[in-house]
Amino acid sequence: MLAFILREAEKIVCAIIFLAMTLLGFANVVVRYGTNFSLAATEELLTNGFLLLTIFGSAIAARRGEHLAVTLVHDLLPRPLRVAVFLLAAALSVLLLAMSAYFSWQVLMNLVDNGMRSYALGLPAWYYQAAVPFGFALIIVRYLQHVHETVGARAPEPQAYPDV
Repeated sequence: MLAFILREAEKIVCAIIFLAMTLLGFANVVVRYGTNFSLAATEELLTNGFLLLTIFGSAIAARRGEHLAVTLVHDLLPRPLRVAVFLLAAALSVLLLAMSAYFSWQVLMNLVDNGMRSYALGLPAWYYQAAVPFGFALIIVRYLQHVHETVGARAPEPQAYPDV
């Protein structure tokens, strides 16, 4: 059970966030049309929910190797150079993700230090930012898992356009 949770953590988080966002948005629509009032805080919660869905969804894509990639040059190279280019791209991607984690941590610390509050609920603004650096760290872990599986597989690569 623990292995399943660790393997599928970001999917579980995304499912919970998406369910909560759906229920919150539905409740807002019912209240707005039933009473002519609006739950103003739902916009704040839904916006930050989208941020979290994006971060944890990126971890899912990184694990599957479905992240955005331009492979024109990579596909034209012979196999040994493909591996080298793939590893270089992986190293640069991990560097970018590590910098994103670091700078989002700096933003989080700045929000903690300055005491800024959210506009609708008046919560400390860092509550919404807290998961972002950890999300970037999770993307790094999942991307490195993908790299390990891809390089370690040594299986022949599928053709981009198979002969029909």
